Amino acid sequence: MNTSRSAGASSPVNGRQDWDSRRRRKTAEITQALSVSPVDVAALRRMAISEGGLLTDEIRREVWPKLLNVPPHVLDQEPETVERENNKDYNQVLLDVQRSLRRFPPGMPDEQREGLQEELIDIILRVLKRNPQLHYYQGYHDIVVTFLLVLGERLATSLVEKLSTHHLRDFMDPTMDNTKHILNYLMPIIEKVNPEVHDFMQQAEVGTVFALSWLITWFGHVLSDFRHVVRLYDFFLACHPLMPIYFAAVIVLYREDEVLDCECDMAMVHHLLSQIPQDLPYEMLISRAGDLFVQFPPSELAKEAASHDSMAASTFKDFELASTQQRPDSVLRRRRRQKQAALETSPPTTSTVAQPSVARRFVRLAVMGLTVALGAAALAVVNTALEWAPKLDIFP
Repeated sequence: MNTSRSAGASSPVNGRQDWDSRRRRKTAEITQALSVSPVDVAALRRMAISEGGLLTDEIRREVWPKLLNVPPHVLDQEPETVERENNKDYNQVLLDVQRSLRRFPPGMPDEQREGLQEELIDIILRVLKRNPQLHYYQGYHDIVVTFLLVLGERLATSLVEKLSTHHLRDFMDPTMDNTKHILNYLMPIIEKVNPEVHDFMQQAEVGTVFALSWLITWFGHVLSDFRHVVRLYDFFLACHPLMPIYFAAVIVLYREDEVLDCECDMAMVHHLLSQIPQDLPYEMLISRAGDLFVQFPPSELAKEAASHDSMAASTFKDFELASTQQRPDSVLRRRRRQKQAALETSPPTTSTVAQPSVARRFVRLAVMGLTVALGAAALAVVNTALEWAPKLDIFP
């Protein structure tokens, strides 16, 4: 028997109209957050994390500097001329940039692409010259080119410099020790969620090297669709520096069946995992990464990952403290103190690691000030430094 249903109840047209409506609403909310004084950085983070991210490159040019707390006077500075002769990094940077053809839009005229490649070289050398403590690594150009294509040379220079001294700081040490330390978080996250996959990978002795290029390029090197790259950059810029390793973990977990069906051999498993599918459900994985960050914050995994601190994580404290001063919120701080006091005086309760207690989630919700349902990822990371407590006590 045929059953009737509301006309167009689940039609593609209705779905498109619904998305268009949500897109317009989100654009209006972003505009509102940018128009107040001081800028509502917390709202911009929620927008960057929630479905669709920041929507357009035009919006990203306005919001990315706010997420990285780059002052307007820095953004307005014209980049200085870069001296390439006798520059110790120039030859390697040149080789990497020459190999970066696929990172530029298909069909771009050669003359335009070559001009952008010259600007890419200049940005990298300029940041390194300004910050002699930073060391170039292969893959850095994959991140810089994303900022160049979205922002242009002037804005990209300022934002890449800020990013390099904070989120990317670990990767720019003279050695890879801190990079290895961050990779060491991958297996503990997988073990918490799916011990079977963890044990299989351990038995295959595959290690974590397959995820190295994901991590140090923020997936820019391994994703072919630029839309997916900038969507992830929206997410990562709004989050804690270790969020890319959580996203790496959810990719592995999403491919559980493929992993377990693979021959338990190091070469075979490494080959499988190093090839990222291009049709991943990015919004679902972003939300899942946010969930995992809430359930297994870095502070709970640190002992398993390594014994020494991450420099990016430590400098993130200064970064977040500076960002919060754009919009101080005494109400949220007071709520956090009240909830903490209530928790400290209440009898201890048991809860599983895989599912944080209702009380803990409520504290996060109160502190983050989320009064509407923006999804698990937004709940998890709009103020991710809270999950780094007690090391990063952002709201004293």
